[in-house]
Amino acid sequence: MSIIESLNWRYATKKFDASRTLPDAKIQVLKEAFNLTALSYGLQTLKLVVIADRTARERLVEVAYGQRQVADASHLFVLCIQSEIDANDIDSHFQTVKQIRNTPDEILEPFKAQLKSTIDSMPEIKKLDWASRQAYIALGNLMTVCAVEEIDSCPMEGFIPGKLDEILKLNEKGLKSVLLLPVGYRAEDDMFAELKKVRKSLSETVIEL
Repeated sequence: MSIIESLNWRYATKKFDASRTLPDAKIQVLKEAFNLTALSYGLQTLKLVVIADRTARERLVEVAYGQRQVADASHLFVLCIQSEIDANDIDSHFQTVKQIRNTPDEILEPFKAQLKSTIDSMPEIKKLDWASRQAYIALGNLMTVCAVEEIDSCPMEGFIPGKLDEILKLNEKGLKSVLLLPVGYRAEDDMFAELKKVRKSLSETVIEL
């Protein structure tokens, strides 16, 4: 399929085929895609929690307001942000840049100092909001890759983050959940799969200057 055909094929899957499991190769593609997401400043302050075990996911249905996708999909992806973002993250990033690109310190140091100043000046609530916005970029990237790979998915904001974090003990890992993305294969009897997409015309959504 062309990319546009793939995006037309994609829909927010309401019912997954619980008898089917994505092959490891497909899950690996999605992991790589997540890791390659373009993020602000190049800082990777996101984590992707991948849950395959269905028993573990059954425990999450209640905190997802009864939405069966989290348990019936092949895998559940939980997009998380770090609870704290500080100078250590910046130092680690620039150390990686130096190792991979062999960039001299005299080039890196001014950018590193500027970024530290920017992050340090952010109130904590703004840091978390900024990091959460990065999670949405990663979500969009994952959904597009899913469409190209013919993997069904359903982006979900409808869950109780605090309770999910408690169940998965994410706080012990210094993480906060932001978004859920069940992935797998659509059920044959998902009535929403065959519905036509409802979108405004390009003339209504695109402005050319």
